[in-house]
Amino acid sequence: MTPKGSPGILAIVGPGLLVAATGVGAGDLATASLSGSYLGTAILWAAVLGAFLKFVVTEGLARWQLATGDTLIEGVVRHFGPVAGWLFLPYFMFWSFFVASAMMNGCGVALHAMFPVFEDPVTGKIVFGALASVVGLWLAFKGGYKLFEKVMSVCIGVMFLTVIVSAVLVWPGTNEVVSGLVVPRIPDLAGEGLSWSVALLGGVGGTFTVLCYGYWIREEGRYGTGDLRICRIDLGVGYAMTALFGVAMVIIGSTIEVTGGGTTLLIDLAARLGERLGPVGSWMFLIGAAGAVFSSLLGVWQAVPYLFADVWSLVRHDHQVEGGLDARASIDTKSAAYRGYLVALAVIPMVGLLWRFDQVQKAYAIIGATFIPLLALVLLILNGRTAWVGSDARNKPLTTAVLGGILIFFSWVTYRTVVG
Repeated sequence: MTPKGSPGILAIVGPGLLVAATGVGAGDLATASLSGSYLGTAILWAAVLGAFLKFVVTEGLARWQLATGDTLIEGVVRHFGPVAGWLFLPYFMFWSFFVASAMMNGCGVALHAMFPVFEDPVTGKIVFGALASVVGLWLAFKGGYKLFEKVMSVCIGVMFLTVIVSAVLVWPGTNEVVSGLVVPRIPDLAGEGLSWSVALLGGVGGTFTVLCYGYWIREEGRYGTGDLRICRIDLGVGYAMTALFGVAMVIIGSTIEVTGGGTTLLIDLAARLGERLGPVGSWMFLIGAAGAVFSSLLGVWQAVPYLFADVWSLVRHDHQVEGGLDARASIDTKSAAYRGYLVALAVIPMVGLLWRFDQVQKAYAIIGATFIPLLALVLLILNGRTAWVGSDARNKPLTTAVLGGILIFFSWVTYRTVVG
C-alpha cells in the first residue's frame, strides 16, 4: 500500500487514469469509431454523456467504500445476503466471456493492422489476439499492481496523444462538431441508430470495470471520507480523458465508411488517415490504437479476477464463518481464486476470436449496458441510507436525480435493445 502523506500527481490521478485506460480500450475504439461511421458526428453527445454518467456512478461507488470501508460488492452481500452474490456470479461470468473476447479481438485487429504478416486478416486477428492475451496473462501474474500501473501509464500517454492528434488532423469542421456535442439526436432511430447509441453510451468508460476502482484506491491507501476529494479529482480527470477519447474516435470514424467485416476496421481507418496525413499519420493512429486496446486488455486481466475472487470469498464464507464478512481472509492477487479466474479469462474466451470483430464488440457493449441500471439502483439504495453511510456521504438530491435518470433511461434502452 502507498503510505499516507502528501501524494504526488500520479498517486492522485492514478486510479482515475486506470479506470479511463481500462474502459476506453477495445470497446471505445471499436464502438465509437463504428458509431461515427454509421451515424456521423451527430452522435458525439453520447460519448460525453456516457463519460459523465460513469463519473456519477463511480463517484458513488467510491463514496460508499470510503464511508463504510466495504467495497460495493461487500456492501451488497452484507445488506442483501449471499444470495445476491450467487445471482451476480452467472451474469458476471457471462459478461467476462464477452469482454475478454472483445479485448482479444481488439488487440488482434490492431496488431494485424500494424504488422500484416498474414495474408488473411482473420488469421492475423486470431494469432495476434491470442498472443496479446498470453502477454497480458504473464504481466498480470508476474508484475503485481506497481508494474501494472507503470505499463498502463505508458499506454495511456501514447493512446490519448496519438488518437486525439489524429482527430484534430482530420477535423470535419467546428460547426459540425459543436452541433454533435450540444444537440442530442439519434439518426436512423427506426433502424440501427438506437442500438449504436446505446452501445456508445453504455460502452464508453467501461461497465463492470468501474467496480475495479474500489480495489485500485485500496492499493493507493485511500481510506475514510477525507480521501473523497482526491477521488473526485482523479475521477474527473479520468472521465474527462474518456470523453475526449470517445469524441476523437467518433470524429475519426465519421471520416470513413465501414464495409465488409469488422476485422478490417483499423486497416480502413489507418488507410484513410494515410491518404490525408501520409504514412506517418497512419502509423501514429495505429500506435495509439494498439496502446488503447492493450491497456484495456491488461486492465481487465489485472482487475476483473480480483472482483471474482472477492465475490467468491463472500458467497462461500459470509454464512459459514462466525463474524461474517469481517472474519473472511483478505483477497489478493496471489489467491487461488484470483489466479484461477485470471487463467480462465485469458484462455476460454479465445473462442470468440473466431467470430466477427464488430459483432463481438457490439454484443459486449450492449451486455455491459444492462449492468448500468442495476448499478444505479444499488447506489440509490446503499448510499440513500444515512444509517449505512452517514449524513455527509448520503446521496444529495441532485445525485439521486441523476442516478434515477440513469436507472430509468438504461432500463428502457435495455428493454428496447435486448428484449423489444
